[in-house]
Amino acid sequence: MRLGLVQMKVSDDKAANIEKACQMIEKVCSMGADIAVLPEMFNCPYDNKYFRKYAEDSSGITIESIKNIAVEKGIYIVAGSIPEIDGNNVYNTSFVLDPKGEIVARHRKMHLFDIDVKGGISFFESDTLSAGENLTVFETPFGKIGLAICYDMRFPELMRLLALKGANVIVIPAAFNRTTGPDHWQMTAKARALDNQVYLAAVSPAVDWDATYHAYGHTIFVDPWGRVVDELDDVEGLMMCEIEKDLIEKVRNELPLMKHRRKDLYEINFKGDEM
Repeated sequence: MRLGLVQMKVSDDKAANIEKACQMIEKVCSMGADIAVLPEMFNCPYDNKYFRKYAEDSSGITIESIKNIAVEKGIYIVAGSIPEIDGNNVYNTSFVLDPKGEIVARHRKMHLFDIDVKGGISFFESDTLSAGENLTVFETPFGKIGLAICYDMRFPELMRLLALKGANVIVIPAAFNRTTGPDHWQMTAKARALDNQVYLAAVSPAVDWDATYHAYGHTIFVDPWGRVVDELDDVEGLMMCEIEKDLIEKVRNELPLMKHRRKDLYEINFKGDEM
């Protein structure tokens, strides 16, 4: 399986963002991608004042455009995330389209980014956005893929649950910032891949210095041994990533972390399974 990761610069022009996303998807398709992955908030500036204004549901122009390119190119697309409207609520949502243009998964960001770092960044997604409640793993011909969004990756319980649900690859559209990114981005990506013995792809927008929020960029791909296979800088770019199923099996056989868990002493469960 080949992932095509798209690190695109996002402007305040929704139509231009959608057009650019489709153009960059076409490029990774020409490079042999089986699955294209867009960044967090790829159609909308990452700023509370834009989220409700730019919000759509799955029938809006953004997802319809992504559906069309998925069908045209015969490719799976993890459509980064967009502000999704549902009733009076707005969610930070990632839609996954299959080669027939069907929505096969939808993940609403579970952990809202509400932080206040003295001398750094202050941002409160909860001022505008509502939190999702579902664990997201979807099936493909290449195996199961876990899906989460940005701040979700900081919660090891969620990442472990995705692995326990059978994900061999975890994909995370994300937009870390210039305060936390340099210290935490690579470290967190490596730890989540290593702990769960999965491939992890975290896909960021490119930085826009004219925007109010400055993304860190550095789209990254980590293997099940915790090695950084590739990482971009902070400008626009594409990354092609190869998933080697044999490596996943090799790592899990040689270092059988999942088998060695003391389930007689502790366990982790998703409460949604009990409903």
